[in-house]
Amino acid sequence: MKHYLPISLQQWIDPINIGLGILLILVVAWLLRLLTRRLLARVGKHYTLPAQIEMAIRRLSNFIIGAVALVAILQRLNVQASVLWTAFTGFAAVGAVAFFAAWSVLSNIFCTFLIFTTRPFRLGDQIELLENGEKPGLKGVVTDINLIYTTLHEVGGPSEGTLMQIPNSLFFQRGLRRWRGSDTLPTTVQGDG
Repeated sequence: MKHYLPISLQQWIDPINIGLGILLILVVAWLLRLLTRRLLARVGKHYTLPAQIEMAIRRLSNFIIGAVALVAILQRLNVQASVLWTAFTGFAAVGAVAFFAAWSVLSNIFCTFLIFTTRPFRLGDQIELLENGEKPGLKGVVTDINLIYTTLHEVGGPSEGTLMQIPNSLFFQRGLRRWRGSDTLPTTVQGDG
């Protein structure tokens, strides 16, 4: 067919074919998403699946359909599969390294949120972070709680009077003893108000 067209139109045949192929891939992906959604709705009603499980399966199927459509479109654009695989594994490796590098920081930030919502201790409370039943733990008065650390003014022990910064995630891995702030102050300070 390309040979029967004028020379000025022959240069547009390949881009039009590629565009129509991409459009066909998008339409098929959209139809597959609709079909999957209806099928999941029927299965969910028939087997009385919880809404959360149905939503998770729907999201997973949408991701798979989208990923397959993207690969098909890129192949239609003459991108080689080895280039796609190299890019995917490179991004996955960088993402995994970033996730593990940030894991402890994210864990401490989440534990800070838990400290503020569950209130295992407050500013001014004296706490002891227990090692186990036999050993005394870290003990001090809470002077600051930030996103990563809780600062204790050490009470008792060889380093009394120093400041300790304890990662917030540690408070959810060990036992904790707590004395309310007013209980730890000497009686002369309590009366001064």
